[in-house]
This record gives sequence, C-alpha cells and structure tokens, in this order.
Amino acid sequence: MTSTTDPYQEIRPYNDDEIHAAIERLINDEEFITAILDHRFERQPSWLKAMMSPFVKVYLKFKWAKLTSVDAIQIEVKKYLEKTLEHTTKGVTYSGLSKLDKNTAYLFVSNHRDIAMDPALVNYGLYESGHRTVRIAIGDNLLKKPCATELMRLNKSFIVKRSVKAPREMMKALGTLSSYIKHSLDTGHSIWIAQKEGRAKDGNDFTDPAILKMFNVEGRRQKVEFPEYIKSLKIVPVSISYENDPCDIAKARELYEKATHGKYEKGEFEDIESIIKGIIGDKGRVHVAFGDVITDTYETPEDLAQEIDRQIHANYKLFPINLLAAGKDDADITPAVKAKLEQKLSQLPLNAHQYLIDSYANPVRNR
Repeated sequence: MTSTTDPYQEIRPYNDDEIHAAIERLINDEEFITAILDHRFERQPSWLKAMMSPFVKVYLKFKWAKLTSVDAIQIEVKKYLEKTLEHTTKGVTYSGLSKLDKNTAYLFVSNHRDIAMDPALVNYGLYESGHRTVRIAIGDNLLKKPCATELMRLNKSFIVKRSVKAPREMMKALGTLSSYIKHSLDTGHSIWIAQKEGRAKDGNDFTDPAILKMFNVEGRRQKVEFPEYIKSLKIVPVSISYENDPCDIAKARELYEKATHGKYEKGEFEDIESIIKGIIGDKGRVHVAFGDVITDTYETPEDLAQEIDRQIHANYKLFPINLLAAGKDDADITPAVKAKLEQKLSQLPLNAHQYLIDSYANPVRNR
C-alpha cells in the first residue's frame, strides 16, 4: 500500500494499488451515477432513471473490473478518445514529435484552449508515437465534486491548489507542487501544464511568468541558480490549434459580459458544461506542434516566458478562419469559411462580435 509519509499524497495521481478503491468510490457515488443517467437517458422520466441506477452500478462494476492499473485506464481512455476524434474532428495532425527522445521526461508547457481536450490530444500524439503519456496539471477549481477528483486522479492528473488563499498555505502548496513536478521528471514521468491559469478565451496565448516562478520554487530550495534549474526541467513549448473552437461563442459572451458589466458570474456547472462541449463539439481540423527543448540560458522568468511564447506563436497552425478574422486575403478563404464565421456571429449580440473575431484573429497577429 501507499506510504503515509508520501509528501505528494494529496495532489498526485493514483498509483496502481489505489485504483480498485477509487473505482469502488466512483461506482457508489450517487452524483456520478445520476450524471451518467442524465447524459445517456436525458429524455426518460426521472422515476425510470432512478430504477435504472442499480443496473448502471452493476454494469460499471463488470465493465471496470479489468481496470487494475494506470496503464489499463490509459488504454481505455485512448479507445474513447479515438471514437471522439473520429466524430468531432476532420483529423488531427502532429509535428515535432520526432525531435523528442522516447526515454526522456519533458515538461510540456502548452497554450490552453480547451479544458479536457488539450492534454488529451498531447497524450494521444505521444502515445501513438511510442512515448509515455504525461501527468496532467489540473486546477482544483475544476474538482468541486468528489467524482471529478476521482476521475482525474485515475487518469494521471495531479492537483494544482488554486483555491488556497492564506499566504502560508499558498507557499506550502506552491512548494509541494514545484517539488512534485521535479520529482516526476526525475523519475521519468513527463508533465503537461498550461502556460497560464485558465483558457485563453481571447485567442492570445501568452505565458504567465508566475507559472515559471512556481517551477523554480524547488530550484531555490535546492540552491540551484534559475538558468541552470530551468535547463534541468527540459521544457518543451506546445501549440494546439483548433480550426473550430466548440466553446468560442460562450467565451466571447463571457468576455463581452466582463467588459460591459465589470464581472461575469459563472453558473454552478459551467466548467463541467465547458468540458462536455469541448469534448463532443465539432473541432474541424486540429494540429498539435511540439516545439524545441529549451536549452539556452534565460536569466529571468520573463525572458523564459518570451521564448515559450515565441515558439507557441511560430508553431501555431493558422486555418482559413484565422486569416479571415484577421482581415487577410487568402485563396483558402472559401464562401463556406465566410458563412461559418457569419453563422457564429449571428448567435451573439452585435457588440460581442469583436470578441469572437479577435479570438480567431489574435494567433495571426501574434505570429
């Protein structure tokens, strides 16, 4: 069993010996079962769904009995992901994977457009090309329900405690997180983390130097200079480009509300709805570009952030809708592309149009 002296126990993904118990907890979580029934049988009356609850539990117990290791879960997730990509994309392409060594652990710092799909697409590319899949950083703001925490930790996710506000607790949480990332890399486990907290709703992919300072908390503890410590992490910038963002209208609406009323009130289940919409929504073509390992010397987090941004912007695949939004002339901007953008804009108030246009145009401007 897992040692009680494990300093990362609260935040790390589950180990093989913890999977059985976590699956048991999931199957007995009424909220989780209800969510499945609501999703699969949304048109059925609630009395019928209540009657079906025990059968769903028995089915899951049987179906998940073979999931006894992290690797077994990854293979199961891959099957679901393949089906999803088949139905929701016009194909996913990858670049830069051949430059990476299959036996090296990397710290992938990625732009962030979609809560679940970004790390899933990175993992899929790595898995298909014979690399080990990553451990995924996920904010505790997305883990308000116990079943969400169980699901994420079963799927190689570790928790970033964003909700901690007291200074001492915050420093402790940052120290543990920084140490866990280094420990993972040192023991052969790559990491995926977004370049800043939250998705880039305006299409502007810029790295928050605070994330890079967090990486270095462990470096300071070890008394290693910033440039040297950063090189030891083997940072690889990653650009994820979606031809169509399933959440684009919701993002534009949120930015418009914030600009107009000074604030935006999130609904209780809005993050979960965004996750579902991002998974099942149409994404068009998708490209994931792995950049170069950062080996140069950077004296400050700000300098390092600039290099990560440079690679992310240079490697971002621009689609015709991006060029159209940025006012460029291009042979690939067909009447269908124009109609698609018009159709999106028609779902928003006139004053919110610019937010949606900018979300597609900003990658062109940043290039």
